[in-house]
Amino acid sequence: MQEHPNVAAVQAALDAAGARDAAGRPSQVRILTEAAPTAAAAAAQLGVEVGQIANSLVFAADDAPLLVLTSGAHRVDTARVAKEHGIDELRRATPDFVREHSGQVIGGVAPVHPGRPGMRTLVDTALFAFDEVWAAGGIAHAVFPITPAELERLTGGTVTDVA
Repeated sequence: MQEHPNVAAVQAALDAAGARDAAGRPSQVRILTEAAPTAAAAAAQLGVEVGQIANSLVFAADDAPLLVLTSGAHRVDTARVAKEHGIDELRRATPDFVREHSGQVIGGVAPVHPGRPGMRTLVDTALFAFDEVWAAGGIAHAVFPITPAELERLTGGTVTDVA
């Protein structure tokens, strides 16, 4: 299987940042045998808890992109996030908005955005309950292991409660 350009870009971003998994090894994108468009699907294939899946959800926050990295074990409370982060209007982004701002499609949005730095990012505190979490690698078949602290460092995200 030829490597997808999004996967190659995510791996390059991980390598450039020196991203590490829980064992201290370089984070490597893994291609799953089946698409994993949901946290439950990804967790089942990886043999991990649903809460260890770091969902990358793009929202329109006052029409600017906001990436929320949330535990797969719960949903984002948009009213809470908006209130706590000074956002007047927070809504789920359309597929076109997601692609425009991330270069990727829903179900495969990676938390690292090669060529698109600066997307405001929130990192769910619930992810810190795990030594290692798994994030999307640019397509629905790709994921990579990383520690929550590394995820925070790579994205420059703000750690916050989102549920």
